[in-house]
Amino acid sequence: MLQPRPAAAIRRRTIFSGIQPTGIPHLGNYLGALQQWAKIQNESALDATLLFCIVDLHAITVPQDPVALRESRRQMLASLMAVGLDPQRSILFYQSSVPAHAELMWILSCQASVGYLSRMTQWKSKIGVADSASLSDPASRKKLKLGLFSYPVLQTADIVLYGATHVPVGADQAQHIEFARECANSFNHVYGPVLALPQTILSPAKRVMSLAKPSAKMSKSDPDPKSRILISDSPETISAKLRAALTDSVPGDVSYDTAARPGVSNLLEILWHLSPEGTYEGIEDVVKDCQGLSLRAFKEKVAGVAEVHLRPIRKSYEEAYKKEEGRALDEVEKNGAERARAVAAKTMVDVKQAMGLA
Repeated sequence: MLQPRPAAAIRRRTIFSGIQPTGIPHLGNYLGALQQWAKIQNESALDATLLFCIVDLHAITVPQDPVALRESRRQMLASLMAVGLDPQRSILFYQSSVPAHAELMWILSCQASVGYLSRMTQWKSKIGVADSASLSDPASRKKLKLGLFSYPVLQTADIVLYGATHVPVGADQAQHIEFARECANSFNHVYGPVLALPQTILSPAKRVMSLAKPSAKMSKSDPDPKSRILISDSPETISAKLRAALTDSVPGDVSYDTAARPGVSNLLEILWHLSPEGTYEGIEDVVKDCQGLSLRAFKEKVAGVAEVHLRPIRKSYEEAYKKEEGRALDEVEKNGAERARAVAAKTMVDVKQAMGLA
C-alpha cells in the first residue's frame, strides 16, 4: 500500500478562501475580502495555487429559495471576476461542484471535538444565544441545526482539501482557522502527517459599518437597501446612499472617533480605503484633508471617490454577468470546478490510504 505523503515536506504555497453566495457584494465584502483576494493573486508567485470558492453548501445552513440561490451564485461569480480575479490564474468554483468537500467533512467530523464546536461563535450568533448554556431553552435548541453547529468542520474540509497553506480572512473568522488547525492536527495525530495546517492571512481593511446604523456591520441581511453600497451601484445610487448616511450633529470639523462619531468615522475609513493608493498614509491624513468641509460636502467627497473607484468594477461586473446571457460564466465555473476536483482528488487519495479506506 502506498504511504501518505508527508504534509509538511512537499507543500507549495496554496491559498484558499471562500465567500457565501449572497448575490452582488457590498462595500464591506469588497474591502474586507475581495480586494485583498485580487491583491494576493497579483502578488503571488506563479507556482502558487490560488483557489477562491463560492461556498453554497455553507449557505444552506439557513433556508434558501432555490431560484434565488442559483441566481446569487452566478452574481457572486461575476463579481469575483469584476474585482480582478482571473479564471486563468485563480481557480474559481462553486463548493457544491466538488463532492469531496462533503466527504472529507464526514471524515473530519469523526475527529472533531464537540466541546470545541460548542465554543464557536458562529452558531451562537446565528440563533441569537449568548453561550451554549442557553440551549437549555427549548426554543433555542429547536433553532440549532446540525449543519449550523458543524459548520466549522465543513469549513476545515474546504481548506485542508486543497492543502491550503494560507487562508485570507477577516478578524471575525480567525477563530475558524484556529479550529481548522486543531481539527487537521487531530487527524494527523491519529493517521500521520497527511493534512496541511493552514496559516491565517488577516485582511488589513477594518470592517465597514452600515450607512444607516453605523454601530452595526454593513450587511445584506439589513432590510434597508440604503444601508449598503453594492459594487454594481450607479453613480446616482452611490451619491444618494451616502447623502442619506447617518452621521451626527456635532459642531466643528470632521473628526475620527469611532465611539462618539461612528457614522463620520465609518465614512472616513471608506474614503481612506477607496482613495488611490498613496493618497493617505493613515486615517489622520484623511481627517486633515477633510478639515473645513461641512458634513454635506464631506459626504459628497466620499461619494466622488467611491464612484471613481467602483466605476471599472461596475463595468466589468455588467460585462461578465450579461456576456452571452451567462454562458461564459457557466464555462468559467465548469473549468474551475474541474481543476478544483483534480486537486481535491489527490488529497482524498492520501486521506483514504492513511485511514485504510483505500
